[in-house]
Amino acid sequence: MSAQTHKANAPSRELLEKLFRTAYKIRVFETEGIKLYRQGLIRGYFHPYLGQEGIATGVCAALKEGDYIASTHRGHGHCIAWGADVNRMVAELLQKESGYCRGYGGSMHIADISVGNLGANGIVGAGTPLGVGAALAAQIKGSDAVTVTFTTDGASNNGTFLESLNLAAIWNLAFVLVIENNQYAVSTRIEESTREVDLYKRGLSIGVESYQVDGNDPLAVYNLTQEAVEKCRRGEGPILIEAKTYRHMGHHVNDPGKYMPAEKLAYYKDRDPVDRARNALVEMAGIDATEIEAIENEIKQEFEAAVEFSKASREISISEFHDFVAAY
Repeated sequence: MSAQTHKANAPSRELLEKLFRTAYKIRVFETEGIKLYRQGLIRGYFHPYLGQEGIATGVCAALKEGDYIASTHRGHGHCIAWGADVNRMVAELLQKESGYCRGYGGSMHIADISVGNLGANGIVGAGTPLGVGAALAAQIKGSDAVTVTFTTDGASNNGTFLESLNLAAIWNLAFVLVIENNQYAVSTRIEESTREVDLYKRGLSIGVESYQVDGNDPLAVYNLTQEAVEKCRRGEGPILIEAKTYRHMGHHVNDPGKYMPAEKLAYYKDRDPVDRARNALVEMAGIDATEIEAIENEIKQEFEAAVEFSKASREISISEFHDFVAAY
């Protein structure tokens, strides 16, 4: 199944603006975050979400308060789309006490359980069983909460992928598994790791309703996810969504990505999800260039303020870190 089963209604200006704001905020966060990394202010790895913004943007816009998300090592975009505070996001990257995990988690482990963000995860594929567990807990409690796990094409070859999805199917859980297929597991092309490159078919093989969508189209992702979420709330889950996309750079900030064919990268950059969100807002809602510029400036200023907030925040001392490790 490669498309929605019904034609979506015309989107409202409010929705289109939300999609653009979210996608652009992720783009600014990642672009400016790379600069902070180059300045030596971020230690450890940094995996940019550049080029994949349409997926987190569209998926999270279709969810509501009380739902859950589980993320990946490339999780900044998921957190922002879920409504994370940029001050605390930047502070976590800069290892400051005011960050979401007091600076202990860093780039790959941002979480906020209080609002259903089960966290980014440095272990490939680990978010899928966590998401299934959250969905099972919601079912046991009689909640209508839907859990979405973002995973990757590389993680789809992990044993927990099929095991978790199969359990979700057996138990009819309100669970949506979103494969962000950027077509590389680090530097390994998807064609080198599987014969069947249409990964949504893996769900079909175990009786899970499954779809493929253009991950660079935030509105298409939103429409399909909204339909999937509605089905899950009616007890018709789980559902698998494969969102096809492409990174704008290597696997992490120090990976030059020379293995990525220039023509393919150009193809996907011509279909940039941020540009498509902006164009949809202009063409479908009639917003003008002045309003677009105002939104962009507002988001840039928010990030600049977050950097200043984070730089001024306190960093955990070595002795406090030792005490924290000893306690757990």
